Amino acid sequence: MTITRMTRRGALRMAGLSALALNAGAAPSGRPLRGIFPIAQTPFHDNGELDIETLVKQLEFIHKGGVHGYVWPQLASEWSTLTEPERRKGAEALVSAGKKLKPAIVIGVQGPDADTAVRYAKHAHETGADAVIALPPPGQPSPQQTLAYYKQIGTATPLPLFVQAVGNMSVEFIIEMWKQVPTLKLIKDEAGEPLMRVAGLREKSNDDIKVFTGAHGRTLIDEMFRGTSGSMPATGFADIYASVWDLWQAGKHKKAMDLFGKALLFITEVQVYGIVSLKYILELRGVFKNHNMRRASGAAGSMLAAGGLQERAQLDEKGMQMLKQMVEFAKPHFRA
Repeated sequence: MTITRMTRRGALRMAGLSALALNAGAAPSGRPLRGIFPIAQTPFHDNGELDIETLVKQLEFIHKGGVHGYVWPQLASEWSTLTEPERRKGAEALVSAGKKLKPAIVIGVQGPDADTAVRYAKHAHETGADAVIALPPPGQPSPQQTLAYYKQIGTATPLPLFVQAVGNMSVEFIIEMWKQVPTLKLIKDEAGEPLMRVAGLREKSNDDIKVFTGAHGRTLIDEMFRGTSGSMPATGFADIYASVWDLWQAGKHKKAMDLFGKALLFITEVQVYGIVSLKYILELRGVFKNHNMRRASGAAGSMLAAGGLQERAQLDEKGMQMLKQMVEFAKPHFRA
């Protein structure tokens, strides 16, 4: 009888987890999957090793800034330069620290193949992450290969799955994946102009797919007007984005538009300098010790370039001076 009761209890628990996974509005922890979910930058020591202490400090910074979520590691995290042990240790540290904080923790699980991605997804579930996110497989996979890849990830764990849509992933293809992968309820849409795709994704899924955007949230106001569920910018000034989001959701649209002008100053600048400038802003704000990067080459470099994150210009002394002035100017509007 004891065995039967335990089995039934376990079945009920799994059913509950599955039900939560199917609710795109919340993670198994109950944390909302909605709002500003910045892609974390990855800190490195001067010797090139992953700086896990600063990675966690970045999460604490996001928490203090009233930001709604935290995503690591993705393209702007230089994920393709990280080893599997580094990704596991980083995820474990973030989820552990995040249990006492408000932001939902989303762990990136993409890999060179489905088997690797499934290992990361299972690890994220075991450590207690709120959701997982995955880029499509590398190279130029066929739609059938991409669908098979996401099916394996989506059935490996009951956690809500974000698909980071890039390349030629049409609205129709995303809808087909949504029909076949039960945990796929959220999209970070960077496969086209998001403003032109939000309505189609929402309407064709009966608003079951929750649409997040990227591209530094450069059209955040228009995106919110069209009913997006969130945005995934960088972390350095995510507290401003979070304030804009909160104001807009509270119906204070003019105040949201006015404040968003401060974020646009940074957006236009970091689009010129790339990831290193995102890290430098975090350094200026006292979160990072440096703005060191790992240089990606070969396939890793190609993936960064595909995501529009290759270094477009060297962050020279003039650029650093300008960013300092911008941080000083925006300081009254920072929450953290």
